[in-house]
Parts: sequence; C-alpha cells; structure tokens
Amino acid sequence: MSDSTSSSAGAAHPASALVIGASRGLGLGITAELLRRGTRVVATVRGVVPAALHELADGAAGRLLVERLDITDPVQVSALRDRLAQWTFDLLLVSAGVTHDQQLTAATMSAEEFSRVLVTNALSPMRVVEQLSHLVAPAGTIAVMSSGQGSVSGNHGGGWEVYRASKAALNQLMRSYAARLQGQHTLLLLAPGWVRTDLGGPQAGSTVEEAVPPLLDAVEAQKGRPGLQFIDRDGRPVAW
Repeated sequence: MSDSTSSSAGAAHPASALVIGASRGLGLGITAELLRRGTRVVATVRGVVPAALHELADGAAGRLLVERLDITDPVQVSALRDRLAQWTFDLLLVSAGVTHDQQLTAATMSAEEFSRVLVTNALSPMRVVEQLSHLVAPAGTIAVMSSGQGSVSGNHGGGWEVYRASKAALNQLMRSYAARLQGQHTLLLLAPGWVRTDLGGPQAGSTVEEAVPPLLDAVEAQKGRPGLQFIDRDGRPVAW
C-alpha cells in the first residue's frame, strides 16, 4: 500500500481514506464500501481486530491497513498521527461513538456516565480532527458522524437526552473549528439516519448495507466545497 496517495482531479471516489472507528456498524460498512469503490483505506479499531475486518483485509489486495486507536486516549491519537506522518488522505471520516440507556435523563444519569458519552461523542472526535487534519490533502474532506438527534431545532420528541446533547455539542465544536481555521477542507457533519447497528438497535429502519452507499455518495458530492455542512445521507441539509 502506498503511503502517500491522493486522488487526481475529477476522480469519482477518494483514492485514500482514514476511517476512525471501523470495528463494527457504520464504520465497518463504510470501510467495506470504500474498498469496493477502489479506495485505499487505513481503518482503526479500539481493541482486537474483528473477524469481519480481517476478512476485508484478506480480500483487499493490500489496500486495507488496520491500526489500533482508542479515540478517548490523547496519547494514542498522537501516536497514530506520528505513525501516519508520511500519509496523505483524500478523506478523514470519524465514525466512533457510543450511546446510553435511553431511560436515563440528565437528572438521573451519573456524572461518570454523562462524561463518558460527552467525551466519546464530542470531545474525542474533535481531538482526532485537530490532530489528524494535516494528513488530509488541502482539497480533501473531513467528515464526522453526527446524528439527526443532534439537531436542536429538530428535537420535538425528546428522549436519548444526553446522546442528543453529545451530538449537538459535537456539531457546535465543528462549527467553531470551521470558523477558526477558514481552511480549504470540505467539512461535513453526517446524519446517517436510524440504522440497524449495535448503537441504533434492531428496530431501526435501514441496514448498514442500505445506509452506507448513499451516505458515501453524499460525501463525494460535496468534494471541493470548502466550509462546513450538516447533511443527511441523501445530501440534504439538516437543521441545526
């Protein structure tokens, strides 16, 4: 696998991508779809590499490199940055995240659980973006997995209070990042919809296989458009 690959002008798909959080769910599905589209991928997992990712690597003809990363550990994030120092990516996609018992509210959740959700879903993805953005080509894309539940104006039904708050915090931190840097990168917050994963649960309306291709199409359609957008998997703007 080349250690410095970027896409040529007008390429249909990113030539190289760094996927943070690829052990299961959307991250794993995104990695598989990127490989299917011919992209070279570096994918991270927190612990033991799952069998599904091993199978992808076995069939990828050297186009998939798996790295270990716990995004809540700043030392590990810095170490990954150093290991990938010679790489250039067209796409950095941060997919890691957690949820919580939906019965808990801000009034009933422990401070420790509140901190776990906010640190994992808001603070840690932004630390990854801050540390690894220099690995992304100037005209490349940085995308972070948010949620429609992070929409403040769209919250009409309540529920999942702290998860919603964590995604709203992530959205606000990305807006501050975009305003502060005013860079060339395309910046995206992604709302993939309700997807049948460990996080989304078995009642979700779509499978990973149904959700990921249009989500990546939406990411690719925004290529070359600097600034921050909050979009769903069909490329439509999501209300802040």
